[in-house]
Amino acid sequence: MNLFNIIKNQLIEVIEWTDDSRDTLSYRWPDDDKEIKNGAQLIVRESQQVQFVAAGQYADLFGPGKHTLSTENVPVLSTILGWKYGFQSPFKCDVYYINTRLFTGNKWGTSNPVLMRDKDFGVVRIRAFGTYDFRIVQPALFLKEVAGTDQNFRIDEFADTMRSRIVSVFTEALAKAQVPVLDVATRYGDLGQALAQIINPAMVEKYGIEVTSFVLENVSVPPEVEQAIDKRSSMGAIGNLNDYVKYQMGQAMASGGEGAAAATLPATMAMGFGMAQEMMKQMQQPAAAAGQPALGTQGAHDAFSPAAAQAAQAAQATPAGAAPALLVYTPEQAAQLLGVDVADVLAELEAGHLKGRKIGANWRIAQAALDEFLQG
Repeated sequence: MNLFNIIKNQLIEVIEWTDDSRDTLSYRWPDDDKEIKNGAQLIVRESQQVQFVAAGQYADLFGPGKHTLSTENVPVLSTILGWKYGFQSPFKCDVYYINTRLFTGNKWGTSNPVLMRDKDFGVVRIRAFGTYDFRIVQPALFLKEVAGTDQNFRIDEFADTMRSRIVSVFTEALAKAQVPVLDVATRYGDLGQALAQIINPAMVEKYGIEVTSFVLENVSVPPEVEQAIDKRSSMGAIGNLNDYVKYQMGQAMASGGEGAAAATLPATMAMGFGMAQEMMKQMQQPAAAAGQPALGTQGAHDAFSPAAAQAAQAAQATPAGAAPALLVYTPEQAAQLLGVDVADVLAELEAGHLKGRKIGANWRIAQAALDEFLQG
């Protein structure tokens, strides 16, 4: 072998890379300590970009096509290597191929619960997982922040790191979006699109990666929050509480047995309350005819409750011709009269179905409001 052939074998004349792995993000072209020949051919295929790195600095970037490496098309490289009047000699340089195609179906998920502040439930812990699609849009930034000098950087090396970064940005985006937990659990599609608009700029700025699609597949909350959501849904499904009590009583009477007696207890108490109202009205009519102050519908209540005894005392103490005292109940007393849980009464108050007056942190309910609520 003559000297010319020896020199020729030490020079690189064609640089190209065919990717058949489908999972490679960046690839450092192996030079095997050879120098690149002046006028060498650089072949860049579609969905590829080539980044030159010389003397530890990012130099020229080439897109798809066939390029002849000369002073004219490597101006940054020429400046770094100090070729003031053009170069005729070979040169050494790192050549990185960047895969710019779309990488789809990448999974992400929160390994630990994420804390978020919710207007309905306060501070809530949630877990979430889904998929995302991305592509590399800034090769130099991606090499600097993610791939480094790795010769063959693949997705499996990057999956855990990317997942943690996605979750970090997702947590920040969820906090900025201020989406209620009830909406998170029911609007995955809309929320994914909204979060993508917040996540994508951060990923481009930090890592040179564009997230083209961000999908929420599931969001879960702690069991106690799930129970609260189910309870709220149940209250909405019940609708008119008076009609529900009647329906429950009819179902229990049809089934019969001791279970039926227990099931109809709240309904029976509600019926007793209604009968007591009618009895009070009948008792008040003779009293009104005799010129005694009569109790209106606001005075109707359960004759066996502590509030009834107080009302009776108030009626005796009311001077002739004076307006009767207004009967007012606490949520606990109202729940006892209706035969339901205090939480149900509070829920109806918050929803506005049952009218009441909130003084400080406490609710007060007038007898007339209870009458109106039961009449539907």
